[in-house]
Amino acid sequence: MIDPRPLWDFDDPAASGERFLAAAERADEPDKTAWLTQYVRALGLQEKYDEATKILDRLHCDAPEAATYLALERGRVLRSSGRVDESRPHFESAAALARAAGLEALHVDALHMVALAAPEEEQLALNEAALAVARASTDQRARDWDASLLNNIGMTHTDAGDYQAALSAFEQALAARERIGDPARIRVARWMIGWTYRNLGRREEALEIQRALKEELDSLGDTDTYVDDELALLAD
Repeated sequence: MIDPRPLWDFDDPAASGERFLAAAERADEPDKTAWLTQYVRALGLQEKYDEATKILDRLHCDAPEAATYLALERGRVLRSSGRVDESRPHFESAAALARAAGLEALHVDALHMVALAAPEEEQLALNEAALAVARASTDQRARDWDASLLNNIGMTHTDAGDYQAALSAFEQALAARERIGDPARIRVARWMIGWTYRNLGRREEALEIQRALKEELDSLGDTDTYVDDELALLAD
């Protein structure tokens, strides 16, 4: 099995893509195909959809992990290029392949993409079903999908105007992020709670969170326009 996570820098997909190409050159099948799907994903993040599709069209592998990645990344390219309805069957295929092969992290990844490709009225149930799978998993990589899924659940509640339910989901997402331990993503999870406090009219609590984030970013020599925007709104 491959683990693409150490080679990913989603802020620099071009550099990530070069690392995946190098990994593919060193690998034998079926890992070679699996690594190339991550190169395809990097191309998609650069909006090079035609190039990504041409590579996918040349790839074929029946090995469960590589076949799952092929379905998953074809779906992502389609969705990112605006062909959302066409993407969903590929995500569903990836979920079925991963589940049959016991690839728990890929199974949850695919389920989370099914939810993203679904109509708005289906998204909450699909995300909650994916969250249940993640929480029941014995693979920590699969369990760690709970943070993203809880954030997506919070966003679905926000879109529906149910800010209290959104707050509950975002608080659980923060706890998950703290367990995983990525400081940047922990800050995003805190921001989501502050944003929701403002939506609930709890302005003092919102301001406290955004000020704390601003101070932390300043200490790191960093900035975040989303934090600055919230502080400006809360200053009115």
